[in-house]
Amino acid sequence: QLQLVESGGGLVQPGGSLTLSCTASGFFFDNYAVAWFRQVPGMEREGVACMSVSGNIKRYSGSVNGRFTIFRDDTGTKVYLQMNNLTPEDSGVYYCAADIPSVPAMCDASGYDNWGQGTQVTVSS
Repeated sequence: QLQLVESGGGLVQPGGSLTLSCTASGFFFDNYAVAWFRQVPGMEREGVACMSVSGNIKRYSGSVNGRFTIFRDDTGTKVYLQMNNLTPEDSGVYYCAADIPSVPAMCDASGYDNWGQGTQVTVSS
């Protein structure tokens, strides 16, 4: 099983920015699709951003499109989620996941068996 570790969460004011990191242990993201999911209490995990194995296909949920950006570094060991213009509705636990899902399922939690432990993001004044 792949090991992933998220970091970068915290408390931020509305309108602020955060960058989450997901670090790979023992593998390279170049060989896997990667996605970021958000979960709030009582709700299922929602895919907010996902990226194909090649990195050429990126998708975003409607609520974050234009504000969030998923990208990976040149080493292949880190994937980031840049989050701008944050709102309280962006609050939740953010998880990164890596696997080889089909492209249509790239942003679906069901397509991933490898998950990090999550990092809390709280947007509040």
